[in-house]
Amino acid sequence: MHATASPCGRSSSGQQARNSNGRGAAGRPIRIARVIARLNVGGPAVYTISLTAGLEPTQFKQWLVAGVAASHEGDMLAEADARGVRPIIVPHLGRAIDTQDDLRAFSSLVRLFRRLRPDIVETHTAKAGVVGRLAAWATGVPVTVHTFHGHVFHSYFSPVRSAIVRRIEQLLALRTTRIIALGPAQRAEIMAYGVGRSEQVVAVPIGLELGPYRASRIQRGRLREELGIEPDTKLVGIVARLTAIKAHEVFLKAATAVRRLLPNARFIVVGEGERRAELAQLAEDYGLAPAVHWLGWRRDLPAVYADLDVVALTSRNEGLPTALVEAMAAGRPVVATRVGGVPTLVAHGETGLLTASGDTSALASSLLAVLCNRQLAERLGAAARDAVYPAYDLSTFLPRMANFYRGLVTR
Repeated sequence: MHATASPCGRSSSGQQARNSNGRGAAGRPIRIARVIARLNVGGPAVYTISLTAGLEPTQFKQWLVAGVAASHEGDMLAEADARGVRPIIVPHLGRAIDTQDDLRAFSSLVRLFRRLRPDIVETHTAKAGVVGRLAAWATGVPVTVHTFHGHVFHSYFSPVRSAIVRRIEQLLALRTTRIIALGPAQRAEIMAYGVGRSEQVVAVPIGLELGPYRASRIQRGRLREELGIEPDTKLVGIVARLTAIKAHEVFLKAATAVRRLLPNARFIVVGEGERRAELAQLAEDYGLAPAVHWLGWRRDLPAVYADLDVVALTSRNEGLPTALVEAMAAGRPVVATRVGGVPTLVAHGETGLLTASGDTSALASSLLAVLCNRQLAERLGAAARDAVYPAYDLSTFLPRMANFYRGLVTR
């Protein structure tokens, strides 16, 4: 955990749950209400489900509160259920901003917090961060924590709206006990926007169940067999929501350059989203359609990564991408944009290659460097595998978070 000061301390209101044994009042488990806008397929949902399922129930009483994912996003309710997590659904707590729905979500959360009486309310994603923290303060919850999985300070909205969003987060930070960034680079970026104080914003890397990805090589060949692709055909993959911030158009444009030198290369797109039809048309316009495989969301990601020769990330804005951690754990070389927390995860030339956001030429050159140099690909993949395990494994993450929560309630 990175911070310029200890993550233990008082909230700005001076209220804290207190117990010298790191438990809640009267020695009971620490009560945590974890709020997220929706459990759509992606890193924030994986994070919150894993955390809720993984902490010791004798030490922590937890509730995962979520809105409803849009139909094109896919949700992770089945994954939550498989891990014994039963989310409390607040229907109006979705991604879209709607004054009436937001007020209903606020009222629902106020009633819920009054009933649950949590020691900590922890929020994830932008809208849940606003509504959830306001409801926590309205009901006297002693500790509030907000986690930035990314941020919406640029590249999502118009300049005016982005400025308003930044100001809202600056004001919310004044009363938030702790703000979690997913790495030192993201921590510095958030603070550069005037959000939080140095002693308040802490860097806590994500943790995933990396075992299946580390063992993925035993599944090599399954995806190629499914798609009818020869073993020696180069496969370039991207795993991300089909949304504007992920910049798939950059991936597709780079693919045209890769195909000029490697005409048999294929491109694997894993994910769903509102841009699916638009991107499929773009691939058609580029003459790529026969070479692009649109897989939607997959439940067998270790098998997918096992057959990819290189994994790309083209986002304009990121926190610490789950897909990169998964790919690196599978020993795949990665080529990613130098945004948000990505440089914390990928050391250029050592555990992967980095390019500037939107630089199609650099992306294509880096992909070709990996695809045409087996020694480089193997070196990057092996180093990437070692870099993320155990640093980004649940076995490291869960004890770190348990200590973080105990520190918040013992001061």
